[in-house]
Amino acid sequence: MAAGWNAKFIVETWSQGGPITTSIGLAVASRHTGGRHVCIVPDEKSSSDYVKALSEAGVSAEVIVAGDAAEEAMDGLVGVDFLVVDGRQKDFARVLRVAKLSQRGAVLVCKNATSKNATGFRWRSVVEEGGCGSRRLVRSVFLPVGNGLDIAHVGAGAGGSSSPAKGDRRRWIKHVDRQSGEEYVIRK
Repeated sequence: MAAGWNAKFIVETWSQGGPITTSIGLAVASRHTGGRHVCIVPDEKSSSDYVKALSEAGVSAEVIVAGDAAEEAMDGLVGVDFLVVDGRQKDFARVLRVAKLSQRGAVLVCKNATSKNATGFRWRSVVEEGGCGSRRLVRSVFLPVGNGLDIAHVGAGAGGSSSPAKGDRRRWIKHVDRQSGEEYVIRK
């Protein structure tokens, strides 16, 4: 997905014990697009385990050790095209809010979206209500893959409107049950 988006700047958060397959995929995608891949880890132990696992797979990434302040580490990363955060981390929503996204928009991914920390998470609260600068949520989807994968495409500017015309107040609302993966479509 990151290579298809032609992401030039890929950022992810990773913690000890998390699966490394996503990281390997992102590293390969950054190599194909000629981009940069940065991983934010919480401590030195995670950093060494992460680097070791990637080197065994034959890929590499820049690693930033952030401690408990991953959102502070995001402050120096400007122009993010593709961002992957782990919903098991307590500060994942704040990391999404402070991300300085690319001028052409970005793809934001929350893995482990059915975890306890991600309960009640909504993209609009991160993107449109003061988060991510003057960005707008173009589309979001929840996939019942693994422990849940919540993906959002964030547009480049605040232009455009997803609200209905003044005369037509009815609209379709789509809801995906995070446990079963069933999709409900309701006309309001």
